[in-house]
Amino acid sequence: MQETTPLSAQQAQMLSQLVDGLSGEQLAWVRGFLAGINHSVRHAGTPATVAATAGPAAPSVTILYGSQTGHAQEVAELAKARAVAAGFKVDLFAMGDYKASRLKNDKLLLVAVSTQGEGEPPDDARDFYDFLHGAKAPQLEGTRFAVLGLGDSSYEKFCQAGKDFDARLSALGAQRLVPRVDSDVDYDAPAERWIEEAVEALSRVAAPVAAGKSAGVTEGFSLAALASGIAPATASSQYSRKHPFDAAVIENVTLSGRGSSKEVHHVELSLEGSGLTYEPGDALGVVAQNDAALVDTLIDTLALDPQATTTTQDSSLSLRDAFLRAYDITTLSRAFLEKYAALAESGELKALLGAGNETALRDYLRGRDVIDVVRQFPARKVKAAEFVGTLRTLQPRLYSIASSLAANPGAVHITVGAVRYDSHGRARRGVASTYLADIAREGQTVPVYIEANRNFKLPQDSHAPVIMIGPGTGIAPFRAFVEERQALDAPGKNWLFFGDRNFRTDFLYQREWQRYVKDGALTKIDVAFSRDTQDKVYVQHRMREQGKELYAWLQEGAHLYVCGDADAMARDVNTALIDIVAQHGGLTPDAAAEYVKTLQREKRYQRDVY
Repeated sequence: MQETTPLSAQQAQMLSQLVDGLSGEQLAWVRGFLAGINHSVRHAGTPATVAATAGPAAPSVTILYGSQTGHAQEVAELAKARAVAAGFKVDLFAMGDYKASRLKNDKLLLVAVSTQGEGEPPDDARDFYDFLHGAKAPQLEGTRFAVLGLGDSSYEKFCQAGKDFDARLSALGAQRLVPRVDSDVDYDAPAERWIEEAVEALSRVAAPVAAGKSAGVTEGFSLAALASGIAPATASSQYSRKHPFDAAVIENVTLSGRGSSKEVHHVELSLEGSGLTYEPGDALGVVAQNDAALVDTLIDTLALDPQATTTTQDSSLSLRDAFLRAYDITTLSRAFLEKYAALAESGELKALLGAGNETALRDYLRGRDVIDVVRQFPARKVKAAEFVGTLRTLQPRLYSIASSLAANPGAVHITVGAVRYDSHGRARRGVASTYLADIAREGQTVPVYIEANRNFKLPQDSHAPVIMIGPGTGIAPFRAFVEERQALDAPGKNWLFFGDRNFRTDFLYQREWQRYVKDGALTKIDVAFSRDTQDKVYVQHRMREQGKELYAWLQEGAHLYVCGDADAMARDVNTALIDIVAQHGGLTPDAAAEYVKTLQREKRYQRDVY
């Protein structure tokens, strides 16, 4: 059936020509422009006046975001678009760029902040977080605010940074516009509800200018659309987190040597025909599936029909397909236990979740999965829909891209550490890592998308020296960095610190690094193999040994990057860096810490830690 349109043939042709020539970013702006017009027509009852006319000044809203991977920034940008469409003047800041002296006078405040590590704010939010919790923070009577936290409920300190900002703003006298929202890894829907409620609350407490005086984004424009439209790395592609590209496997090579205690793979995928592009520092999102044997075991344990129809957010699937592709059946969290305890009517499980049992709960969550809980606390006559309601959606896994597009056109490389271990009498497998290790073979495809990382980028000045610290699979983005710098003939010096367990079996990409040193693309390389010596040596020890030269590089304007484990390595590296600056710069510990913070503010110290 032919689709009808209210446009004339000439209008339709003009629109088609316009759309065909637009990038994803431009399309996103056009969608927002049209949505703003549509909003004013529906709500004002008259044609929209796009150009601003004389009238009362629009109330001013300040939106702050603290983002490690870009998700909080996406939310903040959509919140700005919605608020502008509602008639507000909006100032949007990364917390690292926000002047704290403004806070006293910013009376309408929206905050979107993620959590990293052990309940810590993102790197670019640390200074503002410290200011807000310090003695110099102003009293904020008369300020209205709303906070959205982004996090992962499988971590004990879920959305802790958001909780801290919310509590501190309230303690300083500010009043909440709406209750704080803590969003899990599948954050799109709760974030959009928070934005809608926050903008409605803003409209109640402050009179915005008439809708239509500013073009913006309102109903019908979602986080998913925004994410796919604004990301510079994917601006020309139709593929995104919600609509991944099936990338053909070019190569899957085991990097670990025989006898290694680890299993690390180098995986190459084709992006031909996708329109996907990326920059060094970006990540590849992999939409993996759960292990089929694990799925069958869970269904058998629950005594459910694998062909029973289950409705997900996007479609209707058989229960088996839903467990394979749509739901997380390996990650335990307090949220799952609370829901399942009610379903199973288990007093023992409810007691474990009670006050004062935090240590016991933490121990129970470690090394177990959903099947363990179902077996230990069986639920009688559970229905498929009821059980599915206890699960969170299966999220893509992000892998630091290990290649330069300039050196590898039409392809993307990743470094994958396959997770396999035994716990509580059962063999365990990492969902995405073993999916890639076992399934990703030549001729097969893997659903992927590009996740831009705005906070982990090479310096714009190609002459600037670069220091890279990446133990284990944290080496991945630095392979991309060196490839890129060589492909573009960047004259700046490059220095790599790498560490792992054993030189013989775990020196990832060894021959490539040796070739880069020979070619001059890699100026220096320092390695630490912790199991090859009686006293364990890690990358932070090599940093201290080279402290004088490392400090000299920093004084020359070097940019320093860290990738890998957030819990121990990143902290130890940060401590070593402060000590090096104090020792070789002749500074007090406090002054050295401030020097390092200045590096972060100047984007000369960037971390991609997890």
